[in-house]
Amino acid sequence: MAETIGTERVSDWLEMTQERIDRFAEATGDHQFIHVDPERAAQTPFGGTIAHGFLSLSLMPVLAQTTGAPQIAGARMGVNYGGNKTRFLTPVRSGKRVRGRFKLLKFVERQPGVWEQVTEFTLEIEGEPKPALIAEWISLIYV
Repeated sequence: MAETIGTERVSDWLEMTQERIDRFAEATGDHQFIHVDPERAAQTPFGGTIAHGFLSLSLMPVLAQTTGAPQIAGARMGVNYGGNKTRFLTPVRSGKRVRGRFKLLKFVERQPGVWEQVTEFTLEIEGEPKPALIAEWISLIYV
């Protein structure tokens, strides 16, 4: 895996549907009108509903699955450890398509059988000059 440090993989496109936004609002209890009320949200500078920032961030695993990244031999599980930094740069409007760019920054053995993987995740919005977010994410891989 260490030989892939610095390489970038790009996911397939995924549509940010209003249904996905509404389901996220239900799951989290975040029903702010800019996410769930198209009529009121149309009156804001966003011009319509937008995805929750944490919904955009939570797409990381599903998008990563479509990149064809090599699997770690013998991995039993991977867990989120946290993030070094996350920035939400551009709101994702309902109906827009997004895709993830993943760059492996670090892959080191922390202790026997436990590897730390640091990945830069950029969520692009189709047709937008700036990404929705950039995050540096840490995972622990148990072999």
